[in-house]
Amino acid sequence: MVLTLFCPSIHETMFTNDETVATVETRASDNDAEDDGQEVTFAPDRSRGTLIIGKWWYRSSYPGALIFNFGAFLLPALYGTLSKLWVANIDSSMVATTDVYTYVGVIVEVLNEGLPRAAWVIIGDVKRPLNSRLGIAHSLITFQATLGLIMSLILISAARGFSGTFVPGAINDVSVSYVRISAFSALSSAIEVAVANSTRALDKPDVPLIINLTKFATNIVLDLLIISRFHIGNHRPTVIMQASIRLACDMISAMVGVVYFVSITSIGRLAHKWTWRVSPPSLAALLVLARPGVITFLESAIRNTLYLWLVAGIVSMGSDYATAWGVFNTIRWGLVMVPVQSLENVSLTFVSHAWGRWRHKVGIHESRLKCSRRDLQAIIFPALLSAAISLLIEVPLCIALSLYGCQPFAFYLSGSQTVAEITAHMWRTIDWYV
Repeated sequence: MVLTLFCPSIHETMFTNDETVATVETRASDNDAEDDGQEVTFAPDRSRGTLIIGKWWYRSSYPGALIFNFGAFLLPALYGTLSKLWVANIDSSMVATTDVYTYVGVIVEVLNEGLPRAAWVIIGDVKRPLNSRLGIAHSLITFQATLGLIMSLILISAARGFSGTFVPGAINDVSVSYVRISAFSALSSAIEVAVANSTRALDKPDVPLIINLTKFATNIVLDLLIISRFHIGNHRPTVIMQASIRLACDMISAMVGVVYFVSITSIGRLAHKWTWRVSPPSLAALLVLARPGVITFLESAIRNTLYLWLVAGIVSMGSDYATAWGVFNTIRWGLVMVPVQSLENVSLTFVSHAWGRWRHKVGIHESRLKCSRRDLQAIIFPALLSAAISLLIEVPLCIALSLYGCQPFAFYLSGSQTVAEITAHMWRTIDWYV
């Protein structure tokens, strides 16, 4: 069986040669082989075995990448759960206010799912020169940081209106201040996601792990010292302190990620001098991502607009419902979605690698492509494997939470029996959406 693929516009964008992207000559060892794994030649007979067996502890193997990604997603999920407990101890009525951080994340997700999603197709193409892939990654990070800063300034200027829409109850100075502080999470999130997607596509999942490990460790230490029950000093902890600590840790971890990424890929010693080894950020490199990124940007904009409309409706129902929705999302993203996100990112990485190898195998200038069933199976195998593992984990977990675990856990997070009952009802009615 042979499948014929024909899509000239996307083909020209995703697989154009990189003559327009400036490159810097490097040693041959810098190009095709990753630091801890060998590139796998596209061969349907070998792809599956190498993916599963291989040298499993390498970042460039499926099991190794899954371990790194699981750690990277687990740490922020744990802190998201712990932060609910900190705030509940400070003032249980302010738990819903802390969800502003989540809603700012939903808005900036429109930016984070535009060009960064295109990184899997472009930067994840292992047949592109490594210099070109790194140059595109640097351009993406610079551009996303600029957009994140602009988004933060817009959110600060609209803080009162944002608070009125997404914080239950009357608008007050505390909620407005919380929005203004949380607004800068748009900047840190834009940088973090750009770095994470780029490095995962480059088979370096240790970079997002370092980012989240830094964020988790600094958050926990500062929270214990400043806002926990055992804090140092005689001051009274407030949610503004919690927001300030979280923002500081987000910015620190994002900067650590950028510095670590640049240090392991882009800076080297030559004749006793530190030199920049790869392409600098450029508009030409950014345009390589632009056309495939438009599709993901529009999809994300529509989806997240509908989500925020739904959230605004829930908030308008009162504080209990707003708090319950926040607790529901904390359980979902803090427990259920960690394996899903890990598996999703691993499958995106390996599907993009297989697609790039196959595309170069058949010819990057071919506009009418023929893909055999065997080749197609080799390309999509990582996605099928991730989906199967995800179902094995998520189905029993969702059933267990629906029957036994959701209400006690929600009460533990919120300290309110009413909120716990609403959260349990939400879970029973929409848990399969997860």
